[in-house]
Formats: sequence, C-alpha cells, structure tokens
Amino acid sequence: MIEKCLPSKWGYKTLVMGVINMTPDSFSGDGLDYAAEKALVLARRFLNEGADIIDIGGESTRPGAAGISATEEIRRVVPVLEKLSREIDIPLSIDTCKAEVASRAIEAGASLINDISGLKKDPAIAEVAAKYGAGLVITSNQRERPFNGDIIAEVTRDLRERITLALRAGVSLENIIIDPGIGFGKSLEQNLEILRRLNELKALDRPILIGTSRKSFIGQVLNLPVTERLEGTLASIALAIAGGADIVRVHDVKEAVRVCRISDAVVRGRYDG
Repeated sequence: MIEKCLPSKWGYKTLVMGVINMTPDSFSGDGLDYAAEKALVLARRFLNEGADIIDIGGESTRPGAAGISATEEIRRVVPVLEKLSREIDIPLSIDTCKAEVASRAIEAGASLINDISGLKKDPAIAEVAAKYGAGLVITSNQRERPFNGDIIAEVTRDLRERITLALRAGVSLENIIIDPGIGFGKSLEQNLEILRRLNELKALDRPILIGTSRKSFIGQVLNLPVTERLEGTLASIALAIAGGADIVRVHDVKEAVRVCRISDAVVRGRYDG
C-alpha cells in the first residue's frame, strides 16, 4: 500500500505541486536531463518553500516534442525517485503516459500517477494505479482531436468517460484527481474559458488539478517569452483557486505558495495568522 498518500479530505487548503523535469527539452527551459543530484537539490528547495507534492517527469509534453521509449524514460526518472523517496517526506508524483514507467516509478517511491493523456495513450496505467493503490491524475487532452464547441461541456464529458474507465480498471474513486488540461489541444480562448468556468467541473465531484505554469496562453495574452510569465502564472493560480482548484502544478514554488496562502485566506477562510 502507498505510504505517502494525498489527503483523505479535500478543500482544507490548496496543494502546491512542484515540477521537476528530467528532460533535455522542457518547454520552460528547466530540464535537468540525467542530473539526479541537481533534482535532489531542487526538491529540497521546493520542500523548504512549502511544496506539498513533487512531480517528476522524464518525457517532454510540449507540442511537437519527440517521444522516447519506456526504457529511456525509466532511466531518467527512477534514480531520481529512489533518491527523493529516501530523503523527501512528501508525496512524489510520476508524470508519464506509459504503464511500464508508472509501475517502475511507484516501486521507486512515487504515490501518484499524473497521466496527461487521460488514459488515451496507455489505458493500462489505470490498472497500475489500481494494483498499487496509487493516486491517479486524469487529464482532458484534445491534442489528437481538437474540439470547437462548448469546451467545458467537452472537458466534462471527456473526464466523466475517463473516470469511468479508471473505475472499471479497479481504481478507487477517492484516488482519482481531474485536470481540465490547460494547453493540451485548446485554443487561447478555450484555455481562458476553462479558467473562467472552472467551478462547473465541481459537478464531477473530484479534486481539480490545474497546470497553468509558464504556459503559452499566458505568453499570448501578455506577449511575453516563457522566462517572463511568472506574474501571469500567479494571476491564473489565484483565479483557479477562486474557481475551485485543489492542486496547482507550478515551476515557481515559493511564489505559488504565497499566492495560495492569500487565496486560501479569502476563498477557504484559512490562514495561519
């Protein structure tokens, strides 16, 4: 059974998920490639800055990125997860679309699977989550089939279908988290619409993860490169929390934690004084 698990009760606070990319081609320019020691240093910093979860990825998910084999992805992430699981006492997440990678990652210390394909690339990921009792983030991804209608209706329909598949594979409902997939096959207008109407996804009765950090829609609105999107990211985080987000996935943990504390004080009435 997974030891480092997520909350059994949601809504008390917004959780901050810090991103560590073990890739040479991260869209945000923060890829660490095979540098496990650098990843450990970064994870320690995230922990000190208030991160609640650390998400490790070994394959770039930027548009147009070349895919890699499961063997290569395992080579990038497993040594890092093994190191972090021994030294970092918060849940670790594996960002992957491959069941084989997910299985090896959980055995190395991960307790959450973050599948940005929403079980579309490798449905067996749900079986892995069920086998180990791991958490499962399911993303609504429209890259393969762009959608031109009501984007919230489409995302809701897609996520409901994905949840059903996960349940049929044996995943416990309480272990499922949903992500509307900001940036994954959506237009600028659709991304903004999702943030504007995020509270409608509460109808699915699952915790909501939002990943807006440094993404292109922020660059489009502000006409800024990826290195100058911090303020836009933080604004989107605050709005997402007001709309019902339970987890925010970010590159800049310290700043995001501060925004979450203020947002939680307003939205949830939670502050430490």
